[in-house]
Amino acid sequence: MRLRNVKNKEEIMNASPFLIQNPKEYRGKWHTVFENENPIHIEIGTGKGNFIIQKAILNPDINFIGIEKYDSVIARALEKIPEKIFNLKMIRMNALEMGEVFEKEIDTIYLNFSDPWPKKRWYKRRLTSDIFLKNYDCLWKKDAMIIQKTDNQEFFEYSICSLSQYGYQITEISLDLHKSQIEGNVVTEYEEKFVKKGFPIYYLVAEKKKK
Repeated sequence: MRLRNVKNKEEIMNASPFLIQNPKEYRGKWHTVFENENPIHIEIGTGKGNFIIQKAILNPDINFIGIEKYDSVIARALEKIPEKIFNLKMIRMNALEMGEVFEKEIDTIYLNFSDPWPKKRWYKRRLTSDIFLKNYDCLWKKDAMIIQKTDNQEFFEYSICSLSQYGYQITEISLDLHKSQIEGNVVTEYEEKFVKKGFPIYYLVAEKKKK
């Protein structure tokens, strides 16, 4: 999610205790950042941060890391994090760099309303393309779990095929999340807008057992 330029974004980022400025230094030892051995869940593309902030509040025994590549976007998310949250950190980086930041530490990845990159020549940029799935391989602590939400049906169908071909099993799926029986959904900013317009939200959970 892009925002207009935030003029004081550098000031916000430098002052925030939630932003990890040197994430590559913690590769393989993120438990030292959180000072516990709790599971780590990451969201790639945090937008304004509503989803990951609420997940952290609702799940104090899970550590959350938000990944966002745009300065202005992450600055707005950082401003919204309550001071007393201890299980949430943010990183400004491109998702392709994750292998340089994490090593066998991640339990779950959330892909919420990722850019669908609609033109065929852009498909490799999709976060569920085989390029990214391969990049995720070194992140998993044990079994892999990817949870995706999108409003784009074609992208959703592509993701099902791509994940399945890469060895993932689709263990949960909905073609209209807000009319399903799936519990515990935390709504993102995009999701709220789409639902108000009557658009269906596509949802899946993909799992892959460690060999």
